[in-house]
Amino acid sequence: MDVYSYVCLILLSTCLVLGKPTLRKERVHHDPLELIKQANEDNQSFKFDHEAFLGKEEATTFDQLTPEESKERLGKIVERIDSDEDGYVTIAELKAWIKRVQKRYVYENVAKVWTDYDLNKDNKISWDEYKQATYGYYLANPEEFEEATDQFSFKKMLPRDERRFQKADLDGDLATDREEFTSFLHPEEFDHMKDIVVLETLEDIDKNGDGHVDEDEYIADMFAHEEGGPEPDWVRTERDQFSDFRDLNKDGKMDLEEIRHWILPQDYDHAQAEARHLVYESDQDKDTKLTKEEILENWNMFVGSQATNYGEDLTKNHDEL
Repeated sequence: MDVYSYVCLILLSTCLVLGKPTLRKERVHHDPLELIKQANEDNQSFKFDHEAFLGKEEATTFDQLTPEESKERLGKIVERIDSDEDGYVTIAELKAWIKRVQKRYVYENVAKVWTDYDLNKDNKISWDEYKQATYGYYLANPEEFEEATDQFSFKKMLPRDERRFQKADLDGDLATDREEFTSFLHPEEFDHMKDIVVLETLEDIDKNGDGHVDEDEYIADMFAHEEGGPEPDWVRTERDQFSDFRDLNKDGKMDLEEIRHWILPQDYDHAQAEARHLVYESDQDKDTKLTKEEILENWNMFVGSQATNYGEDLTKNHDEL
């Protein structure tokens, strides 16, 4: 295996380790309703809903269904979301369903990759097994990577993974059961892993290595500035956000606690916000709840949302749900 092929393999493995995206850049944005309004103003609401919530590959899968097929399958899902069977889908029911779908996604993701790492088939994944599966070629052939750029710096990636693995390994036996390995792959879903999420975010953005994120680093994480080119209005808005809301102690930079406040705000519930958004956009009679007819009338928004696992559920048989 040449270096290029192995780099591609490692990048794929890293994506699996990260699981679903932590969406740090999306967390930079604020009220989801404002984002939708902005997308509508740009006549890009359809593309926004499908690519922002599905991702391009999932959107392509969904687009293979006809509208009639989508509506039929969505109707069956609506019946399950309406847990009290009163004919209405409330924000609370949508929130509960979204959380259920998200949890299912996480555990399905782990199940897909489990056998890739459980090399001795003992239903546990040790650090040595994970290290061998992910970094084995690099460890056996370090000379081939001497010219690698920081982007592909395995020397940095390996200890970072080991630190996360140790945090996930609650009983300290250097091996993870399925629940522990799930927290390793999806640390954003587990309270005891939140410190790692914050620390890794800091390390990703802190390019000068001073242990803080200054305004330029914050902007550089979301916008590649062309030499001499003007900054878009949204970038100037983000600079204001940094000084007004990110830099809480007004020292010109974000420390770990300020980063935690940014990416893991205690007063923000993603599932609640998504549920409110779906009701807001589809509630024709403004009674703060949805009938099946209202949902099917706005079916294209729902199949591009987490309520249907970003459209994935529409490609499954009803029995699988």
